[in-house]
Amino acid sequence: MEKDTILKLNKRFEEYAYEQDGIEYWLARELQELLGYADWRNFLNAINKAKESCETTGEALSDHFVDVNKMVKIGSGAERKQDEFMLTRYACYLIAQNGDPKKEQIAFAQSYFAIQTRKQELLEERIQLMERLQAREKLAATETELSKNIFELGIDNSGFARIRSKGDWALFGGYNTSDMKRKLGIKENRPLADFLPTITITAKQLATEITNFNVKKKNLNGEENITSEHINNNKDVRDLLGKSGIKPEELPAEEDVSEDNPRRKLNKLKNQDMTFMIQTI
Repeated sequence: MEKDTILKLNKRFEEYAYEQDGIEYWLARELQELLGYADWRNFLNAINKAKESCETTGEALSDHFVDVNKMVKIGSGAERKQDEFMLTRYACYLIAQNGDPKKEQIAFAQSYFAIQTRKQELLEERIQLMERLQAREKLAATETELSKNIFELGIDNSGFARIRSKGDWALFGGYNTSDMKRKLGIKENRPLADFLPTITITAKQLATEITNFNVKKKNLNGEENITSEHINNNKDVRDLLGKSGIKPEELPAEEDVSEDNPRRKLNKLKNQDMTFMIQTI
């Protein structure tokens, strides 16, 4: 298919979109023309197949195919009812998937929705990676602050490491930092948090933030007292996660989120997005 044809069809498809209460939709009669169907009955067959596909996926038909039959004039002032549907973007996608692939417009629509789906997947992946990276940076900042505060109380880096490991023991249901590294296949010289999912990183950050707050508020001194505080806070956070059925020690390790790795991954995702679009066109 010529690139100019693709650009033209893309422009026409987006121009035919309507919006109601913040929801975009297309009218079936207009989509029929866009997809190259001269006969309504043939197009209705594609719509019915799309409805079956919609039901198979577990989606509610009423959310994507809205019957808006209207009266049209047929001459001499007489009117008759005409079938019409309001269609969501997902409904349009299903109709294209169930259309005649020999039609140039259907071929375009199938490629178009493949691009949109892939773009959405890449966007979601980038957002998830950014959220995880931000959570990791926030945890690092909170741990650095706690380390500085307890250093002023006479606790060195080794003491801080022991406090953090005991906190992990409480958060991970009896697994300390080294235990979790072995469990997840992480090298001993690598930070555990670099391989944890966002929810666990956030849990560690919250527990550490509370410990930091209470060390100052309660004027806690000594490694034993601060360790006890950190254990209690991690247990409380673990209990909170447990209410949602989450056990941190059972979550699998994720890709390394150390300083340079996520930046490379984000650039790779952006390049994949552009490459996919170019190759499809």
